[in-house]
Amino acid sequence: MSLLRNFATVGSATAFSRVLGFGRDMLMAAALGTGGVADAFFVAFRFPNLFRRLFAEGAFNSAFIPLFARKLEGEGDEPARLFAQDVLAALLFALLILTAVAEIAMPVLMFVMAPGFYTDPEKFDLAVWLTRICFPYLLFVSLLAFVSGILNAKGRFAVAGFAPVLLNIVFIIALAAIIYAGHAESPTAGYWLSVAVFVGGVLQLVAVLIELKRSGWVLALRRPRYTEGVKRLLKLAVPAILAGGITQINIVIGTMIASMAAGAVSYLYYADRVYQLPLGIVGIAIGVVLLPDLARRLRSGALEAASGQQNRALEFAMILTLPAAGALFIAATPIIAGLFERGAFDAEATARTAPVLAAFALGLPAFVLIKVFQPGFFAREDTKTPMWFAAINAIVNIVISLALFPWLQHIGIAIATTIGGCINACLLGLTLYRRGHFIPDPRLTKRLVGALAATGLMVAALIIASVIFAVWVDDTASAAGKLIHLATLVIVGMLAYVVAIFALGVTSRSELAGYMRRR
Repeated sequence: MSLLRNFATVGSATAFSRVLGFGRDMLMAAALGTGGVADAFFVAFRFPNLFRRLFAEGAFNSAFIPLFARKLEGEGDEPARLFAQDVLAALLFALLILTAVAEIAMPVLMFVMAPGFYTDPEKFDLAVWLTRICFPYLLFVSLLAFVSGILNAKGRFAVAGFAPVLLNIVFIIALAAIIYAGHAESPTAGYWLSVAVFVGGVLQLVAVLIELKRSGWVLALRRPRYTEGVKRLLKLAVPAILAGGITQINIVIGTMIASMAAGAVSYLYYADRVYQLPLGIVGIAIGVVLLPDLARRLRSGALEAASGQQNRALEFAMILTLPAAGALFIAATPIIAGLFERGAFDAEATARTAPVLAAFALGLPAFVLIKVFQPGFFAREDTKTPMWFAAINAIVNIVISLALFPWLQHIGIAIATTIGGCINACLLGLTLYRRGHFIPDPRLTKRLVGALAATGLMVAALIIASVIFAVWVDDTASAAGKLIHLATLVIVGMLAYVVAIFALGVTSRSELAGYMRRR
């Protein structure tokens, strides 16, 4: 099963990157905590990181891959190469202009991005300078996404999937140097980390360019031309970016509102980092692999097979996502405490961050479903419908965030993001169903019900394990005790869910063994 095999490649790469990311964020919590420097750096990194998620996690490629794949399979390598070179020229030209304008207008952009910082001139100025250092990462990561799209369309997923690991390695080295040199919680730490973002972006781009050359392709730089192919791409790409990146756009909106309260930006950042692990491994990986697969099947006229692949993708995604959502919700406090509570990140920071994670966890299945459903539109070159649904998502998010922020502050922002995501996922799924592009089959229904029941049993096991741990273990307040508590819950949760899905017939050992043999 090529879908599962390619998902395993992208998913394992994303998992490795996110595990390193946890190590990075544990060091970051110890070095920066949730103070003014942390808030300034997280906003500075949010600018280019938004584009990393918009581009690298599939939104740009949602428009590019179907067009490129059509050229590659319908006309051959040379027309596809010429099309890619035209896109490269246009993309590079636009990115250079955007970067130059952003560097000059950064104070104005910062006022828009984090209006709450304006009342603290020192934090505002630091955020402006850190963002100026980070912003060229946008150039590197956008080109990285473009080259990765070519590699994915050619069936080469591995290097593009592992490229983000390089950024986390650079981050970890920089954070270790910051702590060793005694610059924790100082503006110097912010500057060093911003330089690390720049260096990491360069290394990632170099890695995929080397892989592209190994595949037999070298793209020449050309003068930008507004060709029919570029025009068609632009027409599809703008709605696709707005639709595919709506979860990240909502987080940026949340950051803008959260800047009004001290520390709120940091609380949202740390909670976001945790729930992005299952979202990256499952939702984003499924979306990256499913799009080219659906595009190929639809071009060959295999409509029933395309619907079947979407069923299997949704089935596989929910079997992995439902237990993750349940665990993140029920064990939010032990997770945050075990991962981050040390150094500058204290118990109060844990108490303020854990409810945000719990709120995001409730929306995790919806966030993953968005990534599963959107390729059904993009593969048919329909990017406008998801864009309108994304607009509804954003409006709901803004209205509810503003309504809840005076009472719940950053927790209200997370609740609003979750509600908006649920509405978006429902609109996408119902529209595909109404158009006859996605018909749930009996196997999907049966396995979703089984996965939901298994998740309920796992949650019960986690509650029991947490109570027993608190009663039997005396040293629960120490850093080691928190890590042991978290490790215990991880082991209990995984074992409980695996036993439950086998017992309820969600999957079988023979089926799992067959997947492994094909892998």
